[in-house]
Amino acid sequence: MKDYQIFELGDFVTQGGATIRDAKLAYKTFGTLNEAKDNVIVYPTWYSGQHYDNEWLVGEGMALDPEKYFIIIPNMLGNGLSSSPSNTPAPYDQARFPGTTLYDNVSAQHRLVTEVFGIEKIALVVGWSMGAQQTYQWGAQYPDMVERIAPFCGSAKTSVHNFVFLESVKAALTADVAFEHGWYEKPPTKGLRAMARVYAGWGFSQPFYRQELFRELGYSSLEDFLVAFWEGFFLERDANNLLAMLWTWQNGDISANPIYNGDFEKALGSITAKAIVMPGATDLYFPPEDNEYEVSNMPNAEFRPIPSVWGHFAGGPGLNPVDVTFIDDALKELLAS
Repeated sequence: MKDYQIFELGDFVTQGGATIRDAKLAYKTFGTLNEAKDNVIVYPTWYSGQHYDNEWLVGEGMALDPEKYFIIIPNMLGNGLSSSPSNTPAPYDQARFPGTTLYDNVSAQHRLVTEVFGIEKIALVVGWSMGAQQTYQWGAQYPDMVERIAPFCGSAKTSVHNFVFLESVKAALTADVAFEHGWYEKPPTKGLRAMARVYAGWGFSQPFYRQELFRELGYSSLEDFLVAFWEGFFLERDANNLLAMLWTWQNGDISANPIYNGDFEKALGSITAKAIVMPGATDLYFPPEDNEYEVSNMPNAEFRPIPSVWGHFAGGPGLNPVDVTFIDDALKELLAS
């Protein structure tokens, strides 16, 4: 029994000029859309994540309370539920799946919100990591529609250093001979395991490892954490899907579209939504400095770092209760404003 719905996008033309025929956007909703249609929260997914992985931030008594709000979790293109290398029929299957941008993703999500639900105003867009990138994109692409944004542990533009980090991830995955340039018949598990090891050094901070906080998550040793958490995390994913989302991430830039033509500061300045931007204080690939610059160019934004040693994972997926409370409190404050 699948717990999500499919919005049929039809023939979806990407920014790169490819047409994904019979394209699909998977989504899940929580709560009820009120009569005024003004209780809407959009909560995009993150790199390798699906809507299930967002649900830790939704619940009674939390900021994202289904008793109060109508919460839409759209699945990112490439994540295995929406149109992806793993579920698109030939000829755009596997290695031929076209690159999709933040602009493509948010354009598809906008169609869902307006065509299916008739929504004209969004109370809040919120997201972690690549979900944060889509959050910024929403704010810049549809400034008259979005009232508030809360991107956490993500940026409006992928930095050069972040791009290089992703190159190491990609190189580890594709070096597996079983990868077959994306035309594998069985999962390239050695590449997925290697990718996981590379990612492990970046997902959490130096203090996290120094303090052996992985033991709080139930792992008995560092090696147990690397195998059971990290390798286990990526072995469940499809390699081409991971690469498709990685392409989106590497090309992340809210100004790379016909609206702003690459003028990043103009795109940031157009985000009129009230914003609380929350980087992880020890995030190694979305460092606070990037967000500090972004906030300085946004007219209605506050810079509020998450004071955590959990690195990028201060933002999710609900691993550290202290960080969850910090984020949830900020969202409650933002929604009450």
